[in-house]
Amino acid sequence: MELRTLRYFVAVAEELHFGRAATRLHMSQPPLSRAIKQLEADVGALLFTRSPTGIALTPVGTVLLGEARELLQHADRVRTRVSAAAGASTLTVGILGDGTDPGVAKLAAAFRRAHPGIDIRIRDTDLTDPTCGLRTGLVDVALTRAPFDETALTVRALRSDPVGVVLRADDPLAGHVRLRLADLDDRRWFQFPRGTDPVWQAYWNADRPREGPEVRAVQECLHAVLWNGTVGLAPLGHDLPAELAVVPLADMTPSRVVAAWNEGDTNPLLRSFVEIAIAAYRR
Repeated sequence: MELRTLRYFVAVAEELHFGRAATRLHMSQPPLSRAIKQLEADVGALLFTRSPTGIALTPVGTVLLGEARELLQHADRVRTRVSAAAGASTLTVGILGDGTDPGVAKLAAAFRRAHPGIDIRIRDTDLTDPTCGLRTGLVDVALTRAPFDETALTVRALRSDPVGVVLRADDPLAGHVRLRLADLDDRRWFQFPRGTDPVWQAYWNADRPREGPEVRAVQECLHAVLWNGTVGLAPLGHDLPAELAVVPLADMTPSRVVAAWNEGDTNPLLRSFVEIAIAAYRR
């Protein structure tokens, strides 16, 4: 029973959908399905019930899910401690979408001063995975934005940003000082692909079903507005091309910048990173 296969199983168990799990794992569905079938053969029991309406965990699958989560967390801790003992301490940081946030630069400088011998690896991720690869073990900690599904994760707020709507500069609404969500009801919004975290998708769609082109990255969002005249939400304070404008929204919940990591991870280097991040973002 390989750790990689257990990570696949946990993704399917949490998504209860092979397609969404495959998207989350950044792999195609057929090899994922084969891996789960092989795991069921190894266990000697079905882990999921399958029907035309979807899949569900069996009692055996429910037991394995709890054990697999604990085992994967332990494996991550072992990896960190062994690396530290070998003198090759590293920390992999996932950054969502836009690494130009000034808070990131302050954090990098402060962390280098505190831990000059630590090798930091950066994984820049697109907007389809707000956890930046935490659930699949690709990163140790994520600098991202909430809200998203926080199951089995620990999340700490770093900053709160007001949110506005991005428009073309020649849009009739671009001249307003402030708008409300109702002013955008007749507009097309850019969308994230199917399988994206539903909590995350709902927030950026202002809790309503929307229609519009699919996007995965910040630049794709901006080009959807520029080329198609769609609208979308964005935190205030970021520089935009002259052809675009952002108007604050009076009735939109602020966007929280957060640090997130896997629940139960006791890596002292991770704890230090989070403490430094909290201080850096509040300056």
